[in-house]
Amino acid sequence: MVEFQRDDARQHVLELVGNTPLLRLNRIASLPPGVSLFAKAEWYNPGGSVKDRPALWMIRDGERRGLLRPGMRIADATSGNTGIAYATLGAALGYPVTLALPENASLERRRMLRALGAELILTDAGEGMDAAIQAIRELVASTPERYFYPDQYNNPANVQSHYDTTGAEIWRQSGGQVTHFVAALGTCGTFTGTGRRLRAENPNIRLVAVQPDGPYHALEGVKHLASTAHVPGIYDATLADATLVVSSEAALAMARRLARAEGLLVGISAAANVVAALRVARELETGTVVTILCDSAAKYLSGPFWDEATLTEGEGI
Repeated sequence: MVEFQRDDARQHVLELVGNTPLLRLNRIASLPPGVSLFAKAEWYNPGGSVKDRPALWMIRDGERRGLLRPGMRIADATSGNTGIAYATLGAALGYPVTLALPENASLERRRMLRALGAELILTDAGEGMDAAIQAIRELVASTPERYFYPDQYNNPANVQSHYDTTGAEIWRQSGGQVTHFVAALGTCGTFTGTGRRLRAENPNIRLVAVQPDGPYHALEGVKHLASTAHVPGIYDATLADATLVVSSEAALAMARRLARAEGLLVGISAAANVVAALRVARELETGTVVTILCDSAAKYLSGPFWDEATLTEGEGI
């Protein structure tokens, strides 16, 4: 039996970040013969979501620049997934974590965060992420020497993580055949970093952003940019060739459909991505559309929508 030294075990966890599978979606809808739809299965990351990528890059960048040192706490605002990534990687690296998140974050997310040792500040759900961002900024400003504030909405390392990993992986795994990339806007790091990398590989790739259809929605982690008081500083308004809006109802229905037709239990923002990617794919004669399955359904299973009947193919999409 191999015995790991403490540092070896920590490195092993970090090496699990990235290199997630690219899955072909075959059964959720009929597509033209020359069109393929693929999705990155991001729950393969150790923290269970795409947010492990930027969390690791921001932590390592903070260490390199001397902003994060032993004895400090990592503190940020999150809708859940980035917080779980911070808590997972923070535990592996020996950093305690403090997080502000809306009080309506799913029970599963809150339990996971507490199990990982994170300190939680729950903010008014009606004010969304704006209240969480304000709360964490006030906390950090009160004792700045105690906290490392990655500020995922404005940190270039967020974008760089996806340029270095997500975009590079999609290009390699698709054999350079990707023609369209579709992703929701939250911090905007996934869309911006991945989109820039794919455009660097092929300037003709089409980039399609996804947003909710209004300020009040069920797509956790996704922003309705027109109504937010804090537009992410890493958002690049010139990057998207098109923006599609997705209703909460269509996303919830797609989550159920993916489970029952593809055997994929995914989260709500992942399902919204697939709704939009299908819209893109159905308009093509030939092409390869790639999107992101941000996380699994593990953090959403307490939601009552799972008990509802799924939509038939094409309905509501």
